[in-house]
Amino acid sequence: MKTIRRLYFYAVSIISIEVVTWGVIKLLRSIFSASKITNDASSLAGALALIFVGTPIFLVHWLWAQRVSAKDDEEKTASVRAIFFYGILLGALIPAAQNLLALINRAFLSAANLYAARAIVGGTQTWVDNLIAILVNLLIAVYFWRTLQNEWRALPETESFAEIRRLYRFIWMLYGLMMVIFGAQQALSYAFTLSVGNILGALGRETAVNAIALLAVGAPIWFFSWKILQDVLTDSSERESYLRLGILYLLSLGGVVVTLTAGGNLIYFLLMQALGEGGGLAEFVQDIGGAISVGAPFAVVWAYYGNWLNQQFAFDEDSPRRAGKKRLYFYILSFLGLAATVFAMISLFSAVIDLLFARSYLSGGGFASTLSTALGALAAGLPLWLSTWRPVQADALAEGAVGDHARRSVIRKTYLYLVLFASVVGGMISGGTMIFTLINAALGGGVSDVVRSALNSFQVLVWFVVLLLYHLSALRKDGEATADTLEEKQKEFKLVALDDGSGFVDSVKAAFAKRAPNLPLTVVNVRDGIPADLQADALLMSGSLALNPPEKAGTWIRSFGGIRLIVEDDLAGVAWMNDFGQAADSAKAMAEGGKIRPRSPKGVSAWTYVAYVFAALFALQLLFMLTMLGVSMVTGF
Repeated sequence: MKTIRRLYFYAVSIISIEVVTWGVIKLLRSIFSASKITNDASSLAGALALIFVGTPIFLVHWLWAQRVSAKDDEEKTASVRAIFFYGILLGALIPAAQNLLALINRAFLSAANLYAARAIVGGTQTWVDNLIAILVNLLIAVYFWRTLQNEWRALPETESFAEIRRLYRFIWMLYGLMMVIFGAQQALSYAFTLSVGNILGALGRETAVNAIALLAVGAPIWFFSWKILQDVLTDSSERESYLRLGILYLLSLGGVVVTLTAGGNLIYFLLMQALGEGGGLAEFVQDIGGAISVGAPFAVVWAYYGNWLNQQFAFDEDSPRRAGKKRLYFYILSFLGLAATVFAMISLFSAVIDLLFARSYLSGGGFASTLSTALGALAAGLPLWLSTWRPVQADALAEGAVGDHARRSVIRKTYLYLVLFASVVGGMISGGTMIFTLINAALGGGVSDVVRSALNSFQVLVWFVVLLLYHLSALRKDGEATADTLEEKQKEFKLVALDDGSGFVDSVKAAFAKRAPNLPLTVVNVRDGIPADLQADALLMSGSLALNPPEKAGTWIRSFGGIRLIVEDDLAGVAWMNDFGQAADSAKAMAEGGKIRPRSPKGVSAWTYVAYVFAALFALQLLFMLTMLGVSMVTGF
C-alpha cells in the first residue's frame, strides 16, 4: 500500500513540476518577445494556465513527500524517491543541454554565413528562447540537486540511491556518446563528399558545422560522465555492478554489429565497382564514404569499450563466474557470425544456381549484386564466427574444471539449442518448399523453372542439415563428457544425513533416489552418537535437530567444519525468518493480532529491477537508433 501511495505522489510531483517549468519558459519567452504578446495571446494564456494549474498541485504533493520522508526512514530510502530525484535532474538538464546545442549550432552556422534554420536542432528558435530554457531548467536542477545532496548526507541506508545514481550517470554517458558518434559520422561523411567536389544532392557545408556543434557539446558530456564512472571503481559495488556490465556488453556488441555491417557494405561497394556495376567515381566515393563514416566511429567504440569489458571481467575474482561472463559475450558474437556466414553461403550458391540456368542473369546486373552481397556478408561473418566459436569450443573440449564448467554452462546449452531450433525450422521450411515445388509441377501447377527452384530449396536444406548435424555432434560430446565427470564427482562426495527418528531420513532417501541417485548417502542415527571415524563433506539435518541436537551428537555437530544443509520442518513455536526486516514486520504483525507471512529472501528491491529494465530499454533504443542511422547512411534509405 505504501509503495502505491509513494508512486502516486512522486509521479504527480514530477509531472506537475515539468508542467510548471515549461509554463514558466513559455511565459518568459512571451514576455521577451513583443510580437508573441501582441500577435499570439493564446501562447501567453497557455503559459499562465500551466503555471496556475501545476504550481499548487506540485506544492501539495512535494511538501507531503518531504514531510513523510523526514519522519520515516523507509520513505527516505525508497527507490521511488531516488528515481524521482534523478529523473527530475535528467528532465531539467537534458533539455538544457539540447538548448545549449541549438544555441551553439546556430552560432556556428551564422559564423559560417549559413542559414541558422539548417541547425540540427532548434533551427527556428532564437538565442533568447534557448537562454530562457537553459536558465529555467538550470534553476530547477540546482534546487533539486541541493535537496538531493542533503538527502545523501541524511540517508541511513544508501543502496537504493546508489543504484539509481549509477543509472543516472550511465544515461548521461550514453547521451554524450550518442552525440559524439553522430557528430563523428557526419564529419566523416562530409569529408568524403568534399573529396570529390560539389555533387548535386550531396551534403552541404551545414553538415560539417552541425557535426562540430555535436562534438563540442557531446564530447564534454561523455568525457566527464565517463570519468566519474571510472573514478568510482575503487568502490567494490561499482566494480561488481551488473548495470555497468550490461552497458559494456551493449556498447561492445553494438560496436561489433555496426562495424561489421558497415564493413560488409564497404566490401559490397568495392566488389560492385570491380565488377563494373558501380556508378561513377563521385558516386562510388560517396557510397564507400557512407560505410566508412558509420563503421569507423563504431569501430572505435568496439575497441574502447571492448577493452573495458575485458577489464570488467577481470574485476570478478571468482574464476568460473568470470569465465561465464566472457562466454556470454563470445557466444552472442558467434551466433551473429554464424548467421551471417550461413546467409552468405546460401546467397552464394543461389547465385551460382541461377547463373547455371539463366545465362542472361550474368549480363542483367543481378548476379553482380547478389555475389557482392554474399561475399560481403561472408567476409564479415566468417572471421567473426571462427574467432569466437573456436575458443569456446576449445574450452568445452578441454579436460578438468575449465572444460567441465564450459560444457555445463547454461549459455552454451542455450546457444546450441537455439542453433538446433533455427536449423530444424529452416530445414522444415526449405524442405517443404522443395516438396511443394516438385508436387505442384507434377500436378500441372504453374511453376516456372522447376529445377532451379527445387535446387535452390535443396541447397538451403543441405546447409541447415549440415548446421544441425555439426551442432548435434557438439551437444552429444558435451553430454558424454559431462555425464562422466559429474558421476565421478558425485561418487567422491561424502554426504551424511543425521537421523533423529522423526522420519526425516525416509523423506531424504526418497528425494535423493529421485533427484541424485549417484550421490552416496551415509545415514547416522544421532541417538547412538557419532562414530569417531566419520568423515563428511556436508551434513544434512532437519531444522528441529539443528536447534535441539541430542547431548551425544551436539558437540560434534557444532564443531563440524563443513557445510550444514538444514531442511526446515514444522517445529512448534519456531518461525524461520529470512532477514531482520522480515523479523521486524512479523513481530509487528503478531502484536497487531495478524499472522506471519513468509517472504522471499532479502535481495535487490523491486524498484531497482524496474530501473534496470528502463536502463536496458534505453540502451536498446539507443543501440537501435544508432544501428538504423548506420544502415540509413550506408544504404541511402
